[in-house]
Amino acid sequence: MRATVSVTPVQLPEVLLHLAVVRPVFLWGSPGIGKSSLVRAFAESLGLECVTLLGTQLAPEDLIGVPELVGGRSRFAPPETIARDEPYCLFLDELNASSPEVQKAFYSLILDRRIGTYELPAGSVVIGAGNRATDGALARPMPSALVNRMVHLHLEASAKDWLEWAGGAGVHGWVLDYLTQRPDHLWSPPPKVEEPFSTPRAWHMLSDALHSYGDDIGEDLLGVLAFGTLTAAHASAFKAYVKTVRHAYGLEAVLRGDARWPHAPADRDLLYFLAEAFRARLVKQLPHDKAHASPAGRQLAHRGKALLLELAELSLEIAQMVIAADDDGNPVLPTWFLVEVTRDLPRLVAART
Repeated sequence: MRATVSVTPVQLPEVLLHLAVVRPVFLWGSPGIGKSSLVRAFAESLGLECVTLLGTQLAPEDLIGVPELVGGRSRFAPPETIARDEPYCLFLDELNASSPEVQKAFYSLILDRRIGTYELPAGSVVIGAGNRATDGALARPMPSALVNRMVHLHLEASAKDWLEWAGGAGVHGWVLDYLTQRPDHLWSPPPKVEEPFSTPRAWHMLSDALHSYGDDIGEDLLGVLAFGTLTAAHASAFKAYVKTVRHAYGLEAVLRGDARWPHAPADRDLLYFLAEAFRARLVKQLPHDKAHASPAGRQLAHRGKALLLELAELSLEIAQMVIAADDDGNPVLPTWFLVEVTRDLPRLVAART
C-alpha cells in the first residue's frame, strides 16, 4: 500500500472521530511509530473499551466461533471477546499479517458489523492497523474486497508531535534533549537485516532503560542500551551527546570560543557528534539568501568558516561532512555560504600560518 497523503499523530484523533464512527478505518504505518497506542488513546477518549485482536494469532474460528444447537438448529456462537452487550472499539491489529482465511472471516464484521446473528452494539467502532510490505515486516496482500471495505490512512512519524507527548510522559531528559537537537533521528527506515532501528517506540524503550539504571550509568553499559535499541549511527551519536552533557562540553561553547573541537582520539565520537550538530545549526539558521541574513546569521556564517578550518585541521573527512550535499547531490547549506567558504578558506589558512 503506497502512501499518497499521510496524517500525523496529532491529526489522527480528529480524523478518526469523523471517520471511525461511520466507517471502518485501516491505519498503515511503519513498526514502532505508535499505531496501537494511538488507537487505544482514541478509544479511551470516547469512553470505549479497546478490544485488541492480533491477526497473526487468530484462526477463523476465533472470529466466527463454534457451532451450537439452539431449538434443534445449529448456529455459530461468536467468542465472548467479540460478542459484547456494550459498545466498544474493536482494534484489528496486524490485520494484513493474518492468513487469507482469517482475512475472509473479517469481511462481514468489517463491512456489516456482524458475525452470524451477532451485531456489534450501536456506537462501536472498528479500526484495523498493519505494517506495509516495504517496511520489511510480515504483511500479506489483502484481497481487493477487504481493501474496499475500509477507509485507509497512512500514519507518519512526527518529531514535533512525539516530543510534545514525551515532555509530559516522563521520557528521560537525555532522550528529550537529544531528539530536540536531532529530530531527524526519531525514525529510520527498517533495515533489510535483523538489527535494531530507531523508532518512537525504540527511543521510549531506551528512556525506560535509562530511568531504570539512573544517570550514573557507565559508558560501556550506556552503549549496550543504545546499540540494543537504535540504529548504530544514532546510538553512537547519542553516546557522544551524553558525553557532552556529563562534561559540559557542548556546541554552544565551541561557537562562543570558550572551547575547542575535541581532539583526543578517545573523543572521536564526540567530535563527530558536535560536527553533525554544527551542520544542523548552519542548515537551520543560515538563510537561503544572504541579503535576508540577520546580524546573528552573519555572525554565525563568519564564525562558521573559522570553525570549519579548525575542524579540517583535525579531520578533513568530518569537515567535508559538514558542507556535504544530500544523497541526491543537492547542496544542503546555502550556496552563498559555500561560495564564501571556498573563497575565504585560503585566506584564513594563510592568516593562521
